Amino acid sequence: MMRSLFSGVAGLKTHQTRMDVIGNNIANVNTVGYKSAQVTFRDLMYQNTSNATGPNDATGKAGVNAKQIGLGVTTAAIYSNIASAGAAETTGNPFDIRLNDSSFFLVNQGNQRYYTRSGAFTVDTSGTLCMSSNGFKVQGYQTETDATTGEVRLTGTVGDLKIMSDLTSPAKATTNGYITGILDSYDDALSSDNGKIVTAQIYDNEGFRYTISFSLKPTDTSDTRDPRDGKYTLSVNKLLDPDGNEVALTDAQKSGLISDGALEFDTTDGSLSTPTSGEVTVSMTSISGVNAAFTDDIVFDLSTLMNVDNKGTSTCSGGNGGTDNTTGSGWPVGTMSSVSVGTDGKITGSYTNGQTKLLGQIVTATFSNASGLEKAGENLYLESLNSGQPSVSGNGDMATGELEMSNVDLSSEFTSMITTQRGFQANSRIITVSDTLLEELINLKR
Repeated sequence: MMRSLFSGVAGLKTHQTRMDVIGNNIANVNTVGYKSAQVTFRDLMYQNTSNATGPNDATGKAGVNAKQIGLGVTTAAIYSNIASAGAAETTGNPFDIRLNDSSFFLVNQGNQRYYTRSGAFTVDTSGTLCMSSNGFKVQGYQTETDATTGEVRLTGTVGDLKIMSDLTSPAKATTNGYITGILDSYDDALSSDNGKIVTAQIYDNEGFRYTISFSLKPTDTSDTRDPRDGKYTLSVNKLLDPDGNEVALTDAQKSGLISDGALEFDTTDGSLSTPTSGEVTVSMTSISGVNAAFTDDIVFDLSTLMNVDNKGTSTCSGGNGGTDNTTGSGWPVGTMSSVSVGTDGKITGSYTNGQTKLLGQIVTATFSNASGLEKAGENLYLESLNSGQPSVSGNGDMATGELEMSNVDLSSEFTSMITTQRGFQANSRIITVSDTLLEELINLKR
């Protein structure tokens, strides 16, 4: 039987394999995160009709090369073009994530771990981040809360990301406040019964907002007082509940809120000199019998309050929060309003009370030979003996609101399709011509 027949058959099979790969590439031209595959050929084997001989000085004959007849072609390798990233598609969905590096997302199905470049994620009814196509759970670092400081930190333990488990943000009582501005020595309000009134918003432990009003009066209230002596008394005038109604406090309770409200300003530059710390503590815990939710005292910073002649106008104001207007400000109960994913994979929840909370971090895996991963379908890969062990970390470089598209190059695929088709045709001609030769041989006996 003619060897060319089998060479032609081998060529047909191999070109058919290449066409199968090309067809799969083109079929997945719009598959998120798909990596195109490429086929390479190698010659199959050879039959020696005569072996090679070396030169013979005795006979004077030169060396002769071996006579070898090839027996066809076979598939050498089918490898994925993983190193080439696909184009970015903007979706605007915060749970659509594109990897800017060569790493992979980790997803779990039961006890089986897979790797994927497809970042089309969603959240299921239990609040777990998962793939939108098959529900496989995205893996990442979970969080824990320090019992002492309340700080939320990553645990370093890789597991399912239940990012919607904390839908509310707890309230926090106000622990810091401030009174600032200019207290004018000649302000007529200082001579009134209540003195100069300054208000501030504060929160109790349950997140209810109260309004506390302070009274600033000259220590010397006589008609002969020196308006520039710089001595004043700070006291609590009233406390209003969240509905705007005055909280019933006795005079003793009001006076007990500030144990020492004596203020003294430098008569030269108007800066506060007493108390030297520039702070006054309002003992909210002293009225816990009136409102048990006041479990923290509030330290008010008066260090920026000035006492100068401002043409009879005081411009004092107060607020909750430290010198940065945020420290110890307190806030009400909040509900989750949005979730965002940073470029480092850290997931942050935003709440209606202005607070944010770290919910977890998406981790990624890198391989020494990513091309050695085995495709498992559904945009998933499995590690193999030739891919190496994964290196898992939270160092991924991500872009949110985007997806990585397929890296299939249609122009290259169509060109390969043409050459594959011609190769298939040529190999089929080998078979038909060999058949013709066999037919001629058979006809010799006629």
